[in-house]
Amino acid sequence: MGERALRGTRLGATSYENDRNTDLAPRQDVSYTCPKGHRFEVPLAAEAEIPATWECRMCGVTAVRVDGEQPESKKTKPPRTHWDMLLERRSIEDLEEVLNERLAVLRAQRRKSA
Repeated sequence: MGERALRGTRLGATSYENDRNTDLAPRQDVSYTCPKGHRFEVPLAAEAEIPATWECRMCGVTAVRVDGEQPESKKTKPPRTHWDMLLERRSIEDLEEVLNERLAVLRAQRRKSA
């Protein structure tokens, strides 16, 4: 009889136990809302630290807790542009000199082709 019960099933793939007579861990529902107006709840363990943000289930945007304070924004440096990096290596006078040299080369090439 034992062979018949296991025939056609994958061992370890499915559990045949039920949840009767089991106690679940205490939980709490935390509400989040995203900038697009979606509101949803996330069940978390009662002793878990509640995150201030969560990814919205509907649109994927970062949602914030309804009853919590807004997360602190981290101070970030503005991104360095190509011009900023160029000014770290050369002064304005050097750049004007290089520009004039390149313009002279281009003008000379135009004269040859004309």
